[in-house]
Amino acid sequence: MLKVFKGWMERYFSDEEALIFLLLLISSFAIIIGFGPVLAPVFIAIIMAYLLQGGMNYCKSKGLGNLVSTLIMFTLFIGIFMSLLFVIIPATIAQAGQLFYELPKMLVQGQDLLMLLPERYPELITAAQIKEWIGQSGKELASLGQWLLSFSLHSIPGAITILIYLVLVPILVFFFLKDGRVITQFLTSFLPKDRKLMNTIWAEMEVQISNYIRGKVVEIIIIGGVTYIGFVAFGLRYAELLAILVGLSVLVPYIGAAVVTVPIAAIAYFQFGYGETLFYCMLVYGIIQALDGNVLVPLLFSEVVNLHPVAIIIAVLVFGGIWGFWGVFFAIPLATLAKAILTAWPQAVKKTDALQSSCE
Repeated sequence: MLKVFKGWMERYFSDEEALIFLLLLISSFAIIIGFGPVLAPVFIAIIMAYLLQGGMNYCKSKGLGNLVSTLIMFTLFIGIFMSLLFVIIPATIAQAGQLFYELPKMLVQGQDLLMLLPERYPELITAAQIKEWIGQSGKELASLGQWLLSFSLHSIPGAITILIYLVLVPILVFFFLKDGRVITQFLTSFLPKDRKLMNTIWAEMEVQISNYIRGKVVEIIIIGGVTYIGFVAFGLRYAELLAILVGLSVLVPYIGAAVVTVPIAAIAYFQFGYGETLFYCMLVYGIIQALDGNVLVPLLFSEVVNLHPVAIIIAVLVFGGIWGFWGVFFAIPLATLAKAILTAWPQAVKKTDALQSSCE
């Protein structure tokens, strides 16, 4: 057994570059897991700068210098950042507060609706079961209210942290845009000069990561915007809040759309009742989801490596559990990275076997 394990280690980890790459991966994950909250502004700024890099390249292709291109893209970033900070986010928070204020009224209407079920379907459900469900729902709502109260009391340090992030992130984005190439060259100078395995994996991942990140941002904006227009056309309350939820739901394939459909259907039912307006509102929402899955996603992610749905769901659960929102956002790129490593690693093994054969 020991001999087999030793042979396996020599076969897959005897290559110097492969071993260094494995240690680099382990160290990177350890740093992210251990110092993630501290380095969060850096990671966010890197993502923002990466999203703006396409615009930087376009400006430079038009003959503009590095500093001018940086100032143009940074101004665009600040404009979007301020719009989110002072327009979209406050309106969303206001709608969320209004929804929570009206939630008890909705629950009362839901209870009245549930109490009709034993009369219509006595063989399937009883009034005692309905009362038990209502009691459990009341307890859950009370615990939710206590959690929100405790969260508001303990959120003062978090608010200070957010204020610090609001200052640090734009500064870091500016320097990553301006000196990104210099920073990259400095970091890669510590890597081995002969790094064919790393170059192979990066060449495969670069197009896919850029395609995925920019594609997801575009998908969120398009789906959220079209959904908002549709909900406003029907006069649905909390249209902005629901549209943001629909936009963010695309981050979790197969699950997000199903989960976010529940509050949309519930709010539409309590507002419109059971009738044509509810039917057409949900029909428009269903058409948007169908166009997203069958038209928009293939158009935006044509170059992304196809992963099995089970692999995607596992990646979302694992990385989301480790890094929360950003883990969910990068679940597919990280799963693609793992696939690229597993695909490229045997090349290093073959190279080692070829060298051993030539020596013999």
